[in-house]
Amino acid sequence: MSRPWSRFTARATAVALLSMGVAGGFYLSEDRQSQRQGPGAQVAGSVTEIDVEYRQEPQQVSRQVRAAREQATETRKRARAAAEKARKAEEAARKKAEEERKAREEAAAARAARPYDGPIPASCAEYSGNRKVGCAMMIDAGFKIDQFPCLDKLWNKESGWNHKARNPSSGAYGIPQAYPGNKMASVGSDWQTNPVTQITWGLGYIKGRYSNPCGAWAKSQSSGYY
Repeated sequence: MSRPWSRFTARATAVALLSMGVAGGFYLSEDRQSQRQGPGAQVAGSVTEIDVEYRQEPQQVSRQVRAAREQATETRKRARAAAEKARKAEEAARKKAEEERKAREEAAAARAARPYDGPIPASCAEYSGNRKVGCAMMIDAGFKIDQFPCLDKLWNKESGWNHKARNPSSGAYGIPQAYPGNKMASVGSDWQTNPVTQITWGLGYIKGRYSNPCGAWAKSQSSGYY
């Protein structure tokens, strides 16, 4: 082989080797770079995911808090509605009870003010004895004759108009059955024997406590006494 050809071959070989070295170095560098970038890329991905989760967590908490507040508000609304319903029901019951009480009182007042439902005597002349005296005295006391049937029934029930009637168990005495009997001494000392004294006391008692004889008779019917 000639020297020129030998030198060309050597140069070509050197160039080829140099090219291979450069290429190998490039790939090696790429591989190392890839290895270096691999974990970093993974870490970067993990950080991104954590950042997203970190940002989402306050939103979730906010939604939970908002839901809890809405639930509490709804619970308060239901409680207020139930309390209002109970208040209205109690008020309605109280109003109804008050109306019923007033109706009873008005009915009782009407019964007391209403004269006897039966026949009304034309005059006291229809009666005799202590009844006739009691009828006349009742009219003198300011009551109308339509009240006498009530007085008649009341004192007929109490004593049969007997001015000496005595209740053996209670000690009540006389036509109006005053208890104790000596109460009638405020009208006269002859309270034990005089029907006029007894009737005077009895009419005063009725007027002061029941307004009129029919009121006293209504009380006697409902309670058994007056």
